[in-house]
Amino acid sequence: MGSFKVFALAVLCVLVLNFYVGSAQLKTNFYSKSCPNVERIVKQAVAAKFKKTFVTAPATLRLFFHDCMVRGCDASVMIQSTPGNKAEKDHPDNLSLAGDGFDTVIKAKQAVEKQCKNKVSCADILALATRDVIVLTGGPSYAVELGRRDGLKSTASSVNGNLPKPTQNLNQLNSIFSKVGLDQNDLVALSAAHSIGFSHCKHVQQRLFNWNSRSKVDPSLNAVYASQLKQQCPRNVDPRIAINMDPVTPKRFDIQYYKNLQQGKGLFTSDQVLFTDKRSRPVVDDWAVNAGNFNTAFKLAMTKLGRVGVLTGSQGNIRRSCDAFN
Repeated sequence: MGSFKVFALAVLCVLVLNFYVGSAQLKTNFYSKSCPNVERIVKQAVAAKFKKTFVTAPATLRLFFHDCMVRGCDASVMIQSTPGNKAEKDHPDNLSLAGDGFDTVIKAKQAVEKQCKNKVSCADILALATRDVIVLTGGPSYAVELGRRDGLKSTASSVNGNLPKPTQNLNQLNSIFSKVGLDQNDLVALSAAHSIGFSHCKHVQQRLFNWNSRSKVDPSLNAVYASQLKQQCPRNVDPRIAINMDPVTPKRFDIQYYKNLQQGKGLFTSDQVLFTDKRSRPVVDDWAVNAGNFNTAFKLAMTKLGRVGVLTGSQGNIRRSCDAFN
């Protein structure tokens, strides 16, 4: 075996070891002594924000995913850019992250700080807030493992190639998810985040008007749904116009997402491919009728996502303000 292969294998082993050591230090009662009411405090802050705007829910859920997929769940996506550093949030793939997600975490952090000064990380507050918005929109509740520390680095360049794109096929999606230890079932389960919230016309224009040389419209799109989308997103429309991710129950986190895929009503190619690809179709078919199976898989996937690349113990720190380094 060449020296480079040995080196590469050693690096991989270190990364895997760090993943398991870090995630092993997470526990649901991490703050039982230092901040025993943290879950209640965060829940109240999130509920107050959600009462003001529904966008709180999809924005916070998406923020958590984008954070964990890049450098792990360390709240590095929260950091503001400075003259000397372009942070993660200013990468093109993150520019559409709604401000309400950031504001939810910041407000929850401020509420926590009033009772538990410098005890709870922004990374943990984001994890808790995500669970809370899922519950507020009708999704399953689950115990959140805690003990994450906040990251000390945030760069736009680290986002490259680590977030799924709306145009990707199952092989490409699986490749991205496998890099952080998530399997195909996790991918299909976490895609249910598209059960709530909205996207923008620019992400569906190709499917509606310029699919390929044989068909202007993506043939996997339900014809009636395609017609509806064309009315909402006609040619030359402002690409920033918002459209619902789920055309049936856009404000409820439920298994309608999978029923939509069965009917050709997945908004993105990366949604619809979960049904058109025979490898993932059986899971879609099951979860479209069995909420219990979906809920179990989703809770497991969220727990696994929350363990990705975590900093624990003496690693990282606890930020005073979630959007800036101490």
